[in-house]
Amino acid sequence: MTLLALIAETARSMVGMPSYTAYRQHMAAHHPEAEPMDEVAFFRDRQQARYGGKGGGRCC
Repeated sequence: MTLLALIAETARSMVGMPSYTAYRQHMAAHHPEAEPMDEVAFFRDRQQARYGGKGGGRCC
């Protein structure tokens, strides 16, 4: 892992953004028969799980 990638991964974890790399590693190790989501779908899925889909954003 390059220094830039390590810094980016650290920044993502500090703000609570899940790691796509960790997700891919988990899928390969525990669910090899399943097709993993692409990075865009993974990001949207994690946003949906965190913030919900009840329309609009959160104010506070």
